Amino acid sequence: MYYKISKKVLLIILLFVLMGLPFSCGKENPVDDLIPYVRVARTIYPGSAQYQDGENGNGNLDVFWNWAYIDDVGYRGIIVLNAGYDGYKAFERTAPYDFPNDSECKVEMVKGELYAMDPCSNTRYNLFDNGYPDQGPGTLPLKQYHTSFDGTRLYIYN
Repeated sequence: MYYKISKKVLLIILLFVLMGLPFSCGKENPVDDLIPYVRVARTIYPGSAQYQDGENGNGNLDVFWNWAYIDDVGYRGIIVLNAGYDGYKAFERTAPYDFPNDSECKVEMVKGELYAMDPCSNTRYNLFDNGYPDQGPGTLPLKQYHTSFDGTRLYIYN
């Protein structure tokens, strides 16, 4: 009798686990199907001189809340943000609002702020809310890439 009850309990547990599998995978960003896939596999060194002068960003990428553009990665370039204790975040610069009709529109960081702006639609994206828009007509978030930081190297990939 004990064996049969345990087997039923095991089957019920297995059933719940299998039912939950489709929901346990990471939540897909709805814009991933809109913006064409481009392989991203880049290693940068946030402490290097390249990310210290503010020429392609707002300064030292080692400092919390600072950011940099990397134009030769992604579909139209990416924005890398030092998000403080949340680590680094990387976002595609292609604006999803009117893609592909806006053949040249790239989101740009707002100087002195931690937002990215689509200059064609005036949609503002909150980079601390995973790139979701918080002003303007846009409803889709920016495409986000994975990041991994080992203390020296920052890996950006999809």
